[in-house]
Amino acid sequence: MRSFDLTPLFRSTVGFDRFSNLIDAAMRGEDNTPAYPPYNIEKLSDDEYRIVLAVAGFTEADLTLTVQENQLTVAGSHIDKNENKDANYLYKGIATRTFERKFNLADHVKVTGAGLDNGLLTVSLKRELPESIKPRMVPINGKNSKVIDGKKAN
Repeated sequence: MRSFDLTPLFRSTVGFDRFSNLIDAAMRGEDNTPAYPPYNIEKLSDDEYRIVLAVAGFTEADLTLTVQENQLTVAGSHIDKNENKDANYLYKGIATRTFERKFNLADHVKVTGAGLDNGLLTVSLKRELPESIKPRMVPINGKNSKVIDGKKAN
């Protein structure tokens, strides 16, 4: 594996420390990334996304979703009161172990909802740009400024 020195980037950039850290993490690879529970990330439209996690055996009470800054944390803690401690399993393939999975969200991406159906946890996400960062026309000779949709000007 190659190692890249990003020190020169740190000297010439201001305010991009988080971006540089993300590049460092990407270069290290995903060797330490947990594989449980498996998940899909879907893009529904330009501004809507969905994360689907396979959490068979978990109920809504066993799962917690937390959003802090730009990070979504999905945690599961399964306590089966009906599980027979004396059971003699020949094979136990249904994993109901405790887990914590973290997703980094881009700026202005908000969690709009979550649902659990047939062992699949679905988390809906939407990117909502505030008016202050949307592109706008700069007035020339005192003309009124117009907000641009980003795709075409009106």
